[in-house]
Amino acid sequence: MIYPEEFQHLRDSFQELPGVGEKSAERYVYSIDSLEIDKVEEFAKNLLEFKNNIRKCSICGHITNKEVCSICSSDTRETSTICVVEDSKSVFMFEKTGKFNGVYHVLGGLISPVNEINPDDINISSLVDKRVLNGVKEIILALNPSMEGETTSLYIQKLLENTDIKISRLSYGIPMGADIEYLDPLTIIRAIDDRKFLS
Repeated sequence: MIYPEEFQHLRDSFQELPGVGEKSAERYVYSIDSLEIDKVEEFAKNLLEFKNNIRKCSICGHITNKEVCSICSSDTRETSTICVVEDSKSVFMFEKTGKFNGVYHVLGGLISPVNEINPDDINISSLVDKRVLNGVKEIILALNPSMEGETTSLYIQKLLENTDIKISRLSYGIPMGADIEYLDPLTIIRAIDDRKFLS
């Protein structure tokens, strides 16, 4: 079938999103076609505002629309405990539980030699060189239980082995290979409560 050029361009744009194949992208295009023009303009405006205004927190690397995110700038958070996560999706999952009152450090990826992702390619250095010097007592490694997550956890442990900081990890009640972003809040709460100290 020969689609109009504009249809193809929009379909191709939707396919840039992870998990969106050709069929899903075509459904999205038909949905856009059925919207009123003011809704389409609002959608486009929201996309541009998000892309232009969202940035990484200068302290933890979480997404924010300010220089420092609302978690790092809060006076009520326990800054002596840092939960290390892969991405901002994990931060939002932990925050939904209402259980954790510490702060976060977002790595922005995991070490993966197979994919040529090295420690210098993710946000590890600012954790070790800056944040742990400011009265940190515990680091919780809340990374996915995968080969990449294990490699990254071991690397961070090695960097911090000569410090007095306690290092813990989430309970192995989280199944191997599971993504934290897909877990229910109760599982995350239990994993925090049953975290294991590594040092």
